[in-house]
Amino acid sequence: MLYFTRWKATAIVLTAFVVCLFAVPNFLPEKMVQSWPKWAQRHVVLGLDLQGGSHILLEVDSNAVRKEKLEVTRDDVRRVLRDARVGYTGLVVRGNSVEVRIRENSSFDTALAKLRELSQPLGGLLSTTGQRSIDVTTEAGNLVRLTVTDQAIVERIRQSVEQSIQIIERRVNELGTVEPLIQRQGIDRILVQVPGLQDPTRLKELLGKTAKLDFRMVDTSISAEQALQGRVPPDSEILYSSSQPKTPNLVEKRVLVSGGDLTDAQPGFDQRTSEPIVSFRFNTSGARKFAQTTQENVGKPFAIVLDNEVISAPVIREPILGGSGQISGSFTVQSANDLAILLRAGALPAPLTIIEERTVGPGLGADSIAKGKISSYVGATMVIVFMLATYGLFGLFANIAVAINVAMIFGVLSLLNATLTLPGIAGIVLTVGIAVDSNVLIYERIREEVRGGRTPINAIDAGFTQALRTILDSNITTFIAAAVLFYIGTGPVRGFAVTLGIGIITTVFTAFTVTRLIVATWVWWWRPQRVPI
Repeated sequence: MLYFTRWKATAIVLTAFVVCLFAVPNFLPEKMVQSWPKWAQRHVVLGLDLQGGSHILLEVDSNAVRKEKLEVTRDDVRRVLRDARVGYTGLVVRGNSVEVRIRENSSFDTALAKLRELSQPLGGLLSTTGQRSIDVTTEAGNLVRLTVTDQAIVERIRQSVEQSIQIIERRVNELGTVEPLIQRQGIDRILVQVPGLQDPTRLKELLGKTAKLDFRMVDTSISAEQALQGRVPPDSEILYSSSQPKTPNLVEKRVLVSGGDLTDAQPGFDQRTSEPIVSFRFNTSGARKFAQTTQENVGKPFAIVLDNEVISAPVIREPILGGSGQISGSFTVQSANDLAILLRAGALPAPLTIIEERTVGPGLGADSIAKGKISSYVGATMVIVFMLATYGLFGLFANIAVAINVAMIFGVLSLLNATLTLPGIAGIVLTVGIAVDSNVLIYERIREEVRGGRTPINAIDAGFTQALRTILDSNITTFIAAAVLFYIGTGPVRGFAVTLGIGIITTVFTAFTVTRLIVATWVWWWRPQRVPI
């Protein structure tokens, strides 16, 4: 155990040196580090509790999810019956169900078979739970009722949360923030933590907008004023403008092109008026639909609708065939930029409501760092004194290995661009104790071997060999606990688990390579006649 080939010793020293080198940017001024190559600028990111920032808890609007699911089901019923050429009447949404009455008795069985195809097993075709998305029942008078199950609503909420997390990540990253924490909490909630962001106003505006963009035709059959008097056509609705004063617009419900067909959106300025605008570009499918729409409706107004508000309603002067266009309105430079961010990130599948908001000031974060430093210094000092007093020269070897261990932890955290929180600092302090404990096991085993009459070199060699299994067992069980904490934990708990897990790996490395290499070098140089423990 004490013999090292030259290449093995070199590999150990280089590994420890390179990993520790990645920790250096954390202790240098930011201006100095910025001149380094990109790969060398990696550093530990301070969490919300250490540098301050914004904490927002969002909740998916379950009622909106239910309403959307029922509307989709109603549209599917209309499509299926039309494709099957089945006459129907009374297609309405009532409660949690969609009801439709089949006109002819001869078509009832065909219609029922087609409508039952809309009920899909939850969890996909391979699901074995037996639960389905829709319960299809019949009543007298050829009435068919399609009831959306509670399990289907829960599944749709789960999907909405997953989609929303991805969209929120894109929106927050567009703000240029560093390492935001975005994760699910419970069934219908999303936690957003943005370290370093002291003013959450703009963040809330971006997160609170669904950003569902539609291109629809303006209904010119009657005026908006007439529609407001209760004469709204069945296929149209009243939508108000986004700018002040709010003006009504009669807009068709049919969506010609949706925002899902957008591939890019960028803020800019109109070359004629110098007003802020948002330029957009469609994908191939959207460009084709947009070109067809503008060709068929030259001279007619069409509405650009964002979250059920009309941004603008220009008249189509000529066909737009290039697959791109621009949105103009009463934009400021920032509002145009924010709209471009929302369109690039995509629309949320359901509205989000802010149910909790906290702002952590930088002063509180600095106080946490100061207290974390004090606790770390006190703990490290006590460990150093204890090891020197108990094991003498070998205690010095252990202290050197522990210092390298801590530097390697920061190096790995920097390499991963991990976020360090206050519980993470606690994890590092705990790792110091675990690292010292490994050395204590080795040294106590060496003492036992010396008492048993072995020579110093044999005792040292046996101490490292015999303690290996015990140290591996204890560290593996602790690593499993850290892995469980990381898997089931959230936020600060995960931060603690990450630092603890990394610390265990570096502890095993330093205890059985660095410490052993230091001791082996000392033995090779001094050829001791007794063990100075």
